Amino acid sequence: MNTIHPLAIIHPDAKLGDNNVIGPFCVIEENTVIGNNNELKNSVTIQYGARIGDNNEFFPGASISTKPQDLKFRGEETLCEIGNNNSIRENVTISRGTASKGTTRVGSGNLLMENMHIGHDCVIGNNCIIGNTTKFAGEVVVDDNAIISACVLVHQFCHVGGYGIVQGGTRFSVDVPPFIVAGKEPAHYCGVNVIGLRRRGFTNETINTIHDAYRTLYGAPTLNEGLEILESMTDRPKEIQMIIDFVKTSRRGVMR
Repeated sequence: MNTIHPLAIIHPDAKLGDNNVIGPFCVIEENTVIGNNNELKNSVTIQYGARIGDNNEFFPGASISTKPQDLKFRGEETLCEIGNNNSIRENVTISRGTASKGTTRVGSGNLLMENMHIGHDCVIGNNCIIGNTTKFAGEVVVDDNAIISACVLVHQFCHVGGYGIVQGGTRFSVDVPPFIVAGKEPAHYCGVNVIGLRRRGFTNETINTIHDAYRTLYGAPTLNEGLEILESMTDRPKEIQMIIDFVKTSRRGVMR
């Protein structure tokens, strides 16, 4: 049974699972699906096209599946998908997709801190931490286990690799490869995310291997030459393959 405050407004066509708690002044629009065991504090808005999983917590002022901030949007049917076990803090805004991809996706186990924004057609992985007031433009991709600190500005189409950390106040318009610390002004590679990797259970041997890979990649005369050296390694570990795949598929160029 759901617990719904009498001051909440829920469209009759909205679909709710079981054991949800809907606080006062929440608004849930039509064409929305909410799973089980979610909690919406007061003044949360779930807008048209939202698809929400289980065990999520939404704090006051959060607005999910908002109309895309994209002048090309013509009202096409699009979605905003939220996974499970996310903590979505005060005043977070997440836009739904556009005709470009059709869906904005946020995975599971993420902490989205106060006042941050996820633009249309973004794809956020699992177990990410995104800091206060950080803003993602459209079609940004963030891989699993990334940490993006507060007040970060991310240009459209950028890709942030997994297991890295972007320092607070950073702004960038290129792709951030996995396992690294990115920051300063202008934003650049600041080393391997040693502390974060250790917290995630990476061994010192693996961390040293990642260090060596980036020394090779960035120490070569060109990025392509460094990439060729990494690709020539036999029996290379999966972490090195992640770096290779990331660089080879980069659309906006790789941060150096």
